[in-house]
Amino acid sequence: MAMALEVTGFLLGVASWLVTGTSLANDYWKVSSFSGSVIISNRQYENLWHSCAEDSSGIAECRDFESLLALPVFVQVCRALMIVALILGLLSMITSILGLKCIQFGSTNDQTKAKITVTGGILFILAALCTMTAVSWYAARVVQDFSNPLYGGIKAYYTASQGQKIHKPVSDTETARAYV
Repeated sequence: MAMALEVTGFLLGVASWLVTGTSLANDYWKVSSFSGSVIISNRQYENLWHSCAEDSSGIAECRDFESLLALPVFVQVCRALMIVALILGLLSMITSILGLKCIQFGSTNDQTKAKITVTGGILFILAALCTMTAVSWYAARVVQDFSNPLYGGIKAYYTASQGQKIHKPVSDTETARAYV
């Protein structure tokens, strides 16, 4: 039973490492769309490494973020945390393999194998915390930018395209003359 639990924990850790790597390569961390009419629509999406724009015909143009120093701090930190999570995940997989009871490599002492397995588990947890922090911070910033009226993204473009709307009430000639 203990060996099955170890192997199950290891396989879940490997699966989480694969999901972390897949999410890092995913283009759709932030998606914005704008529909002007039936014919014209635009969709913008970005991840930690580049930004893309796609028109209604499905043609996308992507540009890498050119300067590391021009990026917001949260994007730089999210990049670093995701890379650290992948490295910690790889180290935890190697450590956990050496600590599994079903693997007869390295130490055969049960106490030593248990310590190695616990070390691998702690590394898996640290990798998960790095991933969770990066993804949560990025998502919080996306929500914050969506709610911000000064953000210059799609929301500002939409309000600028509506034009200025000035309400001019019909003036009463009797009261208007009193102020002149």
